[in-house]
Amino acid sequence: MARVPTSRIDKLLSSMGYGSRKEIARIAKAGGIILDAASLLDVTQRIAVTPDLPARMTICGEALDPLAHMVILLNKPIGMTCSHKNDGALVYDILPKRWRSRTPAISTVGRLDKQTSGLLLLTDDGDLLHQVISPKRFVKKTYRVNLARPLNGTEGDLFASGGLMLDSETKPLAPAELEVVSTTEALLSITEGRYHQVRRMFAATGNHVVGLHRERLGDLTLPDGLAPREWRLLTGEEIALIFNRGD
Repeated sequence: MARVPTSRIDKLLSSMGYGSRKEIARIAKAGGIILDAASLLDVTQRIAVTPDLPARMTICGEALDPLAHMVILLNKPIGMTCSHKNDGALVYDILPKRWRSRTPAISTVGRLDKQTSGLLLLTDDGDLLHQVISPKRFVKKTYRVNLARPLNGTEGDLFASGGLMLDSETKPLAPAELEVVSTTEALLSITEGRYHQVRRMFAATGNHVVGLHRERLGDLTLPDGLAPREWRLLTGEEIALIFNRGD
């Protein structure tokens, strides 16, 4: 049987962004920490950190935030940056403010540039993050691309060839799949994550991307009802979809 992890209350809540250990102690003394309908006054005591803890504990009248190893699905809007440091609007601004102080930190799983919208994952699970972005896992990323000029008909074979070389690079791109939607719209699926890769691929054909939206990661799709700026937590079953390759 797996051993159930335990933690001091003040250490656990501080790592979740609720404040310093002194601030957690003050919340407790004011009756703000409730577990199983009972007030917890001594924040130095250890408790079992079980998956059902957020359903059993409240902080200042609100349910405890998700525990570690959470994965967030965000419908990223245009105009926001996937960075902790850049000026301007950041994707982290959409999440609860205290989540910026969580340890381990929440990070984006790969990046979408400022003018790209759609499916973006964020997580505090470093192992999962590296699994998703690792080129060895061949996780497929599907984008809806809108173009300034009509497709010329050669793009599909070129992208699938595995021989396309981008400017300033020495290694050709892995084969990619192109599905034509209209003369100026297509779905492109890639398994790499090079800098501005989709935009540079179409630039190599003499075209220009005017709209870019990620719809799918593996078999995980962006839900139709999830509006830009909205997010939700993923279940274990949904996380597993990321690694489906359709073999």
